[in-house]
Amino acid sequence: MSYNFTKKTSLPFEEAIKKITEELKKEGFGIISEIDLKEKFKEKLGVDFRSYKILGACNPKMAYQAIEKESNIGTMLPCNILVQEHKPGEVEISAINPMESMSAVHNKELEAIATQVSNSLQAVINRL
Repeated sequence: MSYNFTKKTSLPFEEAIKKITEELKKEGFGIISEIDLKEKFKEKLGVDFRSYKILGACNPKMAYQAIEKESNIGTMLPCNILVQEHKPGEVEISAINPMESMSAVHNKELEAIATQVSNSLQAVINRL
């Protein structure tokens, strides 16, 4: 099993951001944070970098259920979605696989929730 689900698309970068956001909403997720590393690398390091955004996606119902089972699971939230442009016309979208990250916790009660989140994120990536 891989630590992420990934798919390449020919959508322009900003269109890919819009599309993944729409697909996440269909699964009950919202974007609660956005980190633009292209912007940050330019600002902090003076480095020109490709378009590279990390979106923090959260499904409040599932997050609540996970926190009820494991109070420190918030260290692994939100679910990160990476959108990066390798070159014009080649955008890759990747989502964390919670089955891999949550398995490090060794809490059997999280398994069902992690499976549900993983299935939802895999469905989002498959629809792109």
